[in-house]
Amino acid sequence: MKPADDALAPPDLDWLAVSEQLYRMRRALLLAGCVLLAVLAGGPLGWFVAWWAGAVVVLACVGAGAWGLPAIRRNQRSWRYAERADDLLIAHGVLFRRLVVVPYGRMQFVDVEAGPLERRFGIATVTLHTASASSDAVVRGLPPAEAARLRDRLAALGEARSAGL
Repeated sequence: MKPADDALAPPDLDWLAVSEQLYRMRRALLLAGCVLLAVLAGGPLGWFVAWWAGAVVVLACVGAGAWGLPAIRRNQRSWRYAERADDLLIAHGVLFRRLVVVPYGRMQFVDVEAGPLERRFGIATVTLHTASASSDAVVRGLPPAEAARLRDRLAALGEARSAGL
């Protein structure tokens, strides 16, 4: 994503995007939830109450999927990060945009995690922890190799910056 369309982001940065697999994982979750709701709620309603009640639930699930697929695509494309000399910038959001700047010297530790579903889709989440709980930053949807590289780089930069305190 170009930083020119984001008033919060500093210009002239090499922004790195998250993996396409983040969208694929969220799409699978959305579609599985819609199908599950249609079958478990729409089926019994249509069978035991009235056919039109089941049809309403199924149509609501189809509508949620039709609205949700473009929404999660836009959200996935909004996630990006940039490494600068003294800090890491993380930007995301479509309607409400957020830019988090984490100075390397403020980081206490960097956490990389991947749950079973994330591992299935080949992505990981990098979390940067600082002394303030409200300033923790998260980069979702990174390939495991990139997450490990970012973790190692941030840990080294964090140690070098905090050693000067």
